[in-house]
Amino acid sequence: MSGAANIGVGLLSHTNAGKTTLARTLLRKDIGEIGDRAHVTEDAERHLLIASGRGDTLSLWDTPGFGDSMRLYSRLNKSENPMGWALSQVWDRFTDRPFWSGQQAMRSAREQCDVVLYVINAAELPEEARYIDVEMRILEWIGKPVVLVLNQLGPPRTQAQTSADMALWRTHLAAHSCIRGVLSLDAFARCWVQEDTLLAQITAVVAPELRDAGERLGAAWHARNYDVFQASMRVLAKQLAKVAVDEEQIAEPDVQKRIRGWVNSVATGADRADPDLERAERALRSRFDDGIREGLDELISLHGLSGQAATDKLQALAHALSVERPADENKASILGGLLSGAAGGLAADLAAGGLTFGAGALIGGVLGAVGARSITQIYNIARGREAGRVRWSSEFLAQRVATALLSYLAVAHFGRGRGEFVHAAVPEHWQQAISSNTKYREALDATWELAKAGDLHRTEQKLTAALTGLAREILIALYPDAAKAVEPAKP
Repeated sequence: MSGAANIGVGLLSHTNAGKTTLARTLLRKDIGEIGDRAHVTEDAERHLLIASGRGDTLSLWDTPGFGDSMRLYSRLNKSENPMGWALSQVWDRFTDRPFWSGQQAMRSAREQCDVVLYVINAAELPEEARYIDVEMRILEWIGKPVVLVLNQLGPPRTQAQTSADMALWRTHLAAHSCIRGVLSLDAFARCWVQEDTLLAQITAVVAPELRDAGERLGAAWHARNYDVFQASMRVLAKQLAKVAVDEEQIAEPDVQKRIRGWVNSVATGADRADPDLERAERALRSRFDDGIREGLDELISLHGLSGQAATDKLQALAHALSVERPADENKASILGGLLSGAAGGLAADLAAGGLTFGAGALIGGVLGAVGARSITQIYNIARGREAGRVRWSSEFLAQRVATALLSYLAVAHFGRGRGEFVHAAVPEHWQQAISSNTKYREALDATWELAKAGDLHRTEQKLTAALTGLAREILIALYPDAAKAVEPAKP
C-alpha cells in the first residue's frame, strides 16, 4: 500500500456559476465572498476538505470565475513566450487585477491540482452556454482530468430528472476528452449521499499512484457523514420517544356531567369546555412544540448549518390546534357530518405541515383523505385507556414518524452555501418515498404499545432502529446510485 498523499481538487467555472456556494456546502463552513457580480473571488484559495487517519489530505482550491473566457485563453496560450509572459505577469497585474487573478488561478490549477471540478450552471441549456467551448480549451490547457458538476438545478429532483440532465450535458460535451465524469451536486439542494459519489469520481480519475490515498479519503468522508446520519436518527428517536410516553393526568367528570355534556354537544354542535382537559392539552402541546423545536435545532447543528427552527411557524400551529379538543371517537362518528373530507384534509395539513415547514407542505401525499373518526384518532389528543390520563394517540405518533423523516430530509439536503436554514415546501417524491414504505409499520405499532407503559429508554431504542432502517431505504429509493453511502462505515 502506498504512503500518505495529498490530492488537490480545483473548483473552476464561468463567473457566478456557484463555485464558492458549493465550496461552503462541501466544507461545512463559510469561506470567500458570495455575490451576484463578476470576480467575487479574486484569488485561488486552498481549503482542507478531509484528512485520513494515514495522513492523506484532500484540498479544495476555490478560484475566480473565468469571466472573459476567450481573452483568458488567448493570454494563457501566449504566456509560454517572453512577450506573452510580460503581458501576463507585469502588464495585467497592474492594469487589470481581476484578469491577472484569473490567469494565476489557472496556473495554480495546472500546478497544484490533480483533478478539476468544472461547475456548470445547469439552469442554462448546453446550447445557450456559448462560453463552454472556449472554457473547454482552457481546461485542456490545464491538462488535468475534469469532472463536470451540475449546479443550480433548483429544488431536489427525482432520479429520472437528474439522470436526464446529466445525459444532456454528457452528450453535449462528448467530444472533449478532458471530461472524465459527470455528476449532479447542487450546492443548495444536494444530499450528503451524493458527496460519496463525488469522492468516488475523484478517486477514479486521479493518477494511479494517488488512488489508494483517494480510497482512504473517501472512507474518511463516508465515516464522517455516516456518523452524522446515525446521530440524526438518535435525535429524531429521542424527540419521538418523549412525545410517545408523554401524558397528563386529568380529573374525570362524573357520569351525569359526561352524559349532559355529550347530549348538549349533539344538540348544539358545540362541546362544553372542560377546563382541566384543556389545561392538559395545553401542557402536552407546549412540550410537543418545545421538543420539535429542540430536535430540529439539533439536526441543523449536526449538519454544519446555521439558523434555528422557525418559532413563528410552531406558534402558529399551536394556535391552530388550540381549537382541537380531545373527542370521543364514537361521538365523532355520529357527528361526522361536521367534518367533511375536505375539512379533514385541511386539519391534517395544518397539524403536520405547520410543525416544521408551514401549512400545506407535508401531509397530502402521506395520509390522503381521512374521515371524521380518523381525524379524531390521528390529530386530537386521545384519552388513554385508563381513565384520568391524556396522551397522544398511536395513529398520531405514526404520522409523526413521517413528518420527522421529512424534516430530516429537508435538513440533509440543505447546503450551507444557501445561508441560514429556512423552512421550504417538501418535494412530492419525498412524500411518496415515505408513504410507500410500510415495512416497519408493525415494529412501530409495537413501539407505541411499549410507550404506553412509560418505558422511555426502550421506546427510544426501538425508534432509533426503526428510523435508521426507514431512512436508509428512503435514501436508496431517492438515490439508487448511492446505495453504498447508507451502509455503515467500515471499521
